[in-house]
Amino acid sequence: MPGAGSGGVKSARRTIELIEAFARTNVWLSPSDLHQHMGFPRSSLHALLHTLLEAGWLELDAASNRYRLGVRALICGTAYLDRDPVVPYATEELEKIRGETGWTTHFARRNGAEVVYLETREAKRSTHLISRVGRTLPAHATALGKALLAELTQEEMAQLLPPELPALTAHTITDHEVLYEACALSRERGYAAEVEEGTEGVRCVAAVIPYRIPGTDAISCSMPTEQATDADAARVGELLAETADALGRKLRRAGVR
Repeated sequence: MPGAGSGGVKSARRTIELIEAFARTNVWLSPSDLHQHMGFPRSSLHALLHTLLEAGWLELDAASNRYRLGVRALICGTAYLDRDPVVPYATEELEKIRGETGWTTHFARRNGAEVVYLETREAKRSTHLISRVGRTLPAHATALGKALLAELTQEEMAQLLPPELPALTAHTITDHEVLYEACALSRERGYAAEVEEGTEGVRCVAAVIPYRIPGTDAISCSMPTEQATDADAARVGELLAETADALGRKLRRAGVR
């Protein structure tokens, strides 16, 4: 069971694990589903579900006795963004980059071995699946993630990443040594790049915002592979590197850490 053996209050830990289980799926879940996959005692599980339902963290389909996340999850998630001092600055730059390139832009933060999308400005004519705010993706499979992993030493990356790197597409890097080389290249040129590693039909470039050491945040630009050449990607990558560097200076002057 996730979190077993760790400190803290058991009921609180189970509540968090339960909410995260709902966050990982887009289907309604029954108490039996949750008992099978999480192993919580049925009595404790029913009590937790009832409490979360009353508090608005879950919604219930009475006809099927299945649950999903409720509106309180959105309210609390939005509160995180509303209180983050970097988001307004990053959003302004995303707007500028989208205006200049015409393509979708993102602002994300590394959370362990994943990146979490905190803001997105989608291209007006986007026809591809674009990462939504709050979505997480494996860091090794995204330009954003590789740019942020490049902030770490190889030893730090080895400790952080899972032994087996899951493939999201046929192009995803799944070899640790190849990933280390990609991160070294990202450090050398000032931006990271990937072609269809996270999403088929999409290439992406990203640059770290240098206001923390190591960097935790990055901005990126996603481009349809049939519309963007290698030269286009390099041009946008250089633009992102310049923009991220200027944004980092602005954040440091504002005292944001």
